[in-house]
Amino acid sequence: MTLTKSNVNVEAQAIEAKKASKQLMVLSKEERNEALLHLADVLERDYETILEANEKDLENGRKKDFTEAFMDRLSLSKERIADFAQGLRDVAKLEDPTGQVLSDWTLENGLQVEKVTVPLGVIGMIYEARPNVTVDATGLALKSGNAIILKGGSNAINSNQAIVEVMHKGLEETKIPKEAVQFIASTDREATNQLFTMKEHVDVLIPRGGGKLIQAVVENATVPVLETGVGNCHIYVDKAADVEKAINILVNAKTDRPAVCNAAETLIVHKEWLAENSTALITALKENDIQVHGDDHVLEVIPNAVPAGEEDWANEYLSTDIAVKAVDDLTDAIAHIETYGTKHSEAIVTEDEKAAKTFLALVDAAALYHNASTRFTDGGALGFGAEIGISTQKLHARGPMGLPALTTVKFLMKGTGQIR
Repeated sequence: MTLTKSNVNVEAQAIEAKKASKQLMVLSKEERNEALLHLADVLERDYETILEANEKDLENGRKKDFTEAFMDRLSLSKERIADFAQGLRDVAKLEDPTGQVLSDWTLENGLQVEKVTVPLGVIGMIYEARPNVTVDATGLALKSGNAIILKGGSNAINSNQAIVEVMHKGLEETKIPKEAVQFIASTDREATNQLFTMKEHVDVLIPRGGGKLIQAVVENATVPVLETGVGNCHIYVDKAADVEKAINILVNAKTDRPAVCNAAETLIVHKEWLAENSTALITALKENDIQVHGDDHVLEVIPNAVPAGEEDWANEYLSTDIAVKAVDDLTDAIAHIETYGTKHSEAIVTEDEKAAKTFLALVDAAALYHNASTRFTDGGALGFGAEIGISTQKLHARGPMGLPALTTVKFLMKGTGQIR
């Protein structure tokens, strides 16, 4: 079946989501948690349905000669679906982010004031070829009392649709209306464009994917956007860096999962450190099949490195390629990050506490590391449970966005007849 604009009605789906969000707001946290646990069981039970649909997407990917990294993000297995389910169970265990009294006080006239967390309402989620986002985003939305409209990329449309259909079957056996989870089953870009402008039905849009997708949402949406960012992450190896730490951190940040946004894409290395430790670095690069794109200084030191152009410094490779820049000092390293960084995750490896303190103070990014891998910029790794994205902006939320990022506040006033 070809999915086009003709067989979807985005506005009708948004209206249904808005109605469902009102029902969600009056459910207890126990009812929402029970629904998440049931969804986890249903996903594990019906995994074969999801895998059959995923195979259609994988076959399409093979025909289009998608990269290995892209296919890895797209590919599902029984084990990966079990991980999705466990993620829902983990989210269910987390503290309810809604209904929390952040502060309260009483005015001189006796009026009692409370500042309380409440759901955003309806979240529009626009993302690319990561079927796990379908489950993660749904779990976080429902846990926080929000309805969600999912618009995944066309390359994973069969997988995403099957996941949502399975979850809809599960929701029919819970207190949460299945209309609280909407999936736009269309490959037509016009369907996405419609979602951009539905301010009366959608409270916030969250784009998650490559730079072009995020830019398109930010530039064209009239609905408020919680902007996530691409990850051109840097590892700066200072002249006072411990050799073993530096190499282990670099290899982990580059090769653990090269296709994710918190993987390192650029190594900035102090020239003195490089001169003293080039043999150890070259050995590690070779053993881990890391292809270097280097500046003129690096080309003289590292065999088989290829010249880096301007595009390499800004590139999110999502592979085992890495750009390598040699610098004279910490100031040059920070300047390079300021020019090419995406405000995602940046790391310094050094035993010089003053240098580390300067780096952490001056580098503008959502997540900063001293002597640790950038791979920890992740909701699960930081104890948030599943994340809905990593915000690189400064308003409302920044960094890995877990449950608190999906709430706003209300001021509740209780009086005894006060007038002004």
